[in-house]
Amino acid sequence: MTISRRQVLKGMALAPTVALAGPASFDKHAPKPVAAGEGALEFKVRRYETCLDNARWHPLSMGARARVEEYLEYKERVVWTKPDLIDQLQKSVKQNFARLIGADAGEIAYVNSTTAGETMFVSSLGLPDKDCNIVTDGLHFEGSLYLYGALQKQGMDVRCVRPDKNWRIDLKDMERAIDHKTRLVAVSQASFINGFQHDLKALCELAHSRGALVYVDAVQAVGAIPVDVRESGVDAMGSASYKWLMGDFGLGFLYVRQSVIPRLRRTLFGYRQLNAFNYHAFPGDPVGPYPASWSQHDDASGFFEIGTYSNATLAALSYSLPAILDMGPAAIQQHVQQLIAKVQREIPRLGYPSMTPADAGSPIATFLIKDSAALAKKLRTAGVDVAAGNGRMRISPSIYNTDGDIERLLEALA
Repeated sequence: MTISRRQVLKGMALAPTVALAGPASFDKHAPKPVAAGEGALEFKVRRYETCLDNARWHPLSMGARARVEEYLEYKERVVWTKPDLIDQLQKSVKQNFARLIGADAGEIAYVNSTTAGETMFVSSLGLPDKDCNIVTDGLHFEGSLYLYGALQKQGMDVRCVRPDKNWRIDLKDMERAIDHKTRLVAVSQASFINGFQHDLKALCELAHSRGALVYVDAVQAVGAIPVDVRESGVDAMGSASYKWLMGDFGLGFLYVRQSVIPRLRRTLFGYRQLNAFNYHAFPGDPVGPYPASWSQHDDASGFFEIGTYSNATLAALSYSLPAILDMGPAAIQQHVQQLIAKVQREIPRLGYPSMTPADAGSPIATFLIKDSAALAKKLRTAGVDVAAGNGRMRISPSIYNTDGDIERLLEALA
């Protein structure tokens, strides 16, 4: 069923809480047939180009744009009454993200980006600390490698595991790097370089057996493949919303397992962490310590939410997250893997060796190229959008892509 803009706006204006609640049930392990371009997720990008670079930033759906327009109309009116639309959106979006990864809403904090969440979590562990070490790998995000490299320059023992000849991170190599002085293991669930996925459950069991916590960058995973923080055992996970969550910049999520939160320290402070705040300084104030007293939330928001976030992105997510939940990440993965399998089979025949393990299961396939600038120009001329640079070509199809899109890519490469 296609949902029109009129239906979206009417639903938001009359009953935002009901409209944003998402489906009644969700089984991410039960794929449903998906017909690309059909259903609640429609994308105008198909009119302009063959976009196979969704891992860079995912096009906004027409339904999500309608929600953003409704928010802008709401703000334009400047009539603020309780219950406020944004208050309702903040609750429902956080609840839907929690459902998407198998967490509780109290374990989720809003953050500005994936990197912001990882940086805050690392700081909350008291790092850098010369009495322990951090283990990461060479397929982790570049901003994260900068973070850990900077900590290393401050005297932190940082161990970075290299990929093997097949462009995987071998669990045995991680085992050699992780010891009983390791405080944190930080990896990407799906590498932005080549889509490689760790066996998170095995990695978490290894790390926990030696007393370490595990942080996972899931920005190239959540929304595109099934993610279950309970099943994997990860301690913390970050994701922005402008990629596979089909939102935009300025709003992301940080999951921290509830049992880990009491072990953390607050290193940044903001009004969103407050459960209550009372002045004791002005006429009419209750008696108390000058100038004020307060209490803090004891969940993830009470440690990591520090300021304002993008309300327009919140509005976009109020549409996209229920749609992703309704479709099911397993169904999305199943559709995308059919397209990935074709490029993995055909592109090496054209002279571009694959860097992506055949069983990666992520929405990314990367190939080695010789002349990045010439290839990028060739694909632009053909109206095909992929990431080409630094000797690599990264292809990342999404739910709206079709076999015809892959054929156009192959024709351009031939």
